Amino acid sequence: MRDLGAGLRYLGQGQRWVLTHGRWFGFGLLPALVTLVLYAAALTGLAFWADDIAAWATPFADDWGSPWQTVLRTVFAVLLWIAVLMLAVLSFAAVSLLVGELFYDKLSEKVEEDAGGLPEGVVELSLWRELWLGLTDSLYVLWRTLRWTVPLFLLGFVPVVGQTVIPVLGFCVTGFFLTLELASVAMQRRGIPVRERLAMLRTRRGLALGFGVPLALLFLVPLVAVFLMPGAVAGAALLVRDLTGTDGRGPDSRAPGQPQPQPQPHLQTQPYPQAQAGPPPSPAPGGSVPPHQR
Repeated sequence: MRDLGAGLRYLGQGQRWVLTHGRWFGFGLLPALVTLVLYAAALTGLAFWADDIAAWATPFADDWGSPWQTVLRTVFAVLLWIAVLMLAVLSFAAVSLLVGELFYDKLSEKVEEDAGGLPEGVVELSLWRELWLGLTDSLYVLWRTLRWTVPLFLLGFVPVVGQTVIPVLGFCVTGFFLTLELASVAMQRRGIPVRERLAMLRTRRGLALGFGVPLALLFLVPLVAVFLMPGAVAGAALLVRDLTGTDGRGPDSRAPGQPQPQPQPHLQTQPYPQAQAGPPPSPAPGGSVPPHQR
């Protein structure tokens, strides 16, 4: 439960960071807006062709009577739409990161600098190398997601369970892999390969779900997804700092956007005045030593 709360907190801190840094927020909107236009066209086309796809995928039901044929193909079309929508939520982040590779990398870097500094041993790559790694990593994440999505899609035909438990599991899977996708920006900076990123998030599933599931639900609203994308990248950078133990409990524990704490000036203590030594005692008459010095 603690990790769930931490993931949700990083999501909120990332949104707050971009809102207090308006220039970075504006830069982060551009790639997400371009991606939204592409996805809106694709999903609109799917909505028009869903019935035809359902009829093509269920030829065995051509001879079924009403209402079973209609029920089966309607359920298929709805489940297909849900499955594609869950993949769209995940791939929206992946495509946005590819389109805005330069923008989001700089945004994530700025967040880390503000949160306590970049980690040691930052891996410097050319833009084309970063784009290639981003593409291959995104395809790997998409493949791992499909390994869960396809079985869940088939289980969606099970009465009751398919309409209650399966959608919840579907959003958990989407949220986990959405976190993995968004964390790739800061992870790639550290030279961590995608399979190791997946293993690291598995050890902190609560952290990944607390960050990714609320974001996946919000990403279902198209315009909201555009406005949340910059903050999602910023929050993922903070999550990676926690996951990798960057700076421990140092400046990283501050809320994003807060200034670095200034050291308190030390008080200058004044030395106590030393007593002035008096004149040396005069010798006793006749050169004898006084009684108190014997």
